[in-house]
Amino acid sequence: MTADGYKALEDEINHLKVVERPGVIRMIEEARAHGDLSENAEYHAAKERQAFIEGRVVELEDKLSRADIIDISKLSGSTVKFGATVTLIDEDTDSKVKYQLVGDLEANAKKGRISISSPIARALIGKSKGDTVEVTAPGGARSYEILKVEFR
Repeated sequence: MTADGYKALEDEINHLKVVERPGVIRMIEEARAHGDLSENAEYHAAKERQAFIEGRVVELEDKLSRADIIDISKLSGSTVKFGATVTLIDEDTDSKVKYQLVGDLEANAKKGRISISSPIARALIGKSKGDTVEVTAPGGARSYEILKVEFR
């Protein structure tokens, strides 16, 4: 994973521990004050939220403990590999797109960060500027030309 992806997961853990945990504890205390817990929907909802938060913290801490952080600023070259930011042009629509190839946990297509295991990324690996790639995606086959490969 990239250093940015690692930092984002650390930030999420911190938010869950510092903001979400105390908030759900207050919700549970308030719900307990209402009396009978067996039919108290607020209490059950708060306990479910607490279980989700604790599960997510454990999951993220496990993933971070096993993560390999790759410093993209030290990568270079002209071929597409993990961490590369690739500018493509869709040969059918002439629209340009820019993607950074990142780990599965940090992928966010809306922010232009695609998983290294996605169909587009798998098709791009090992290719260079000027190459054309065919991508078989759920929406159908697409053809892209690589305009630029950079590491930043």
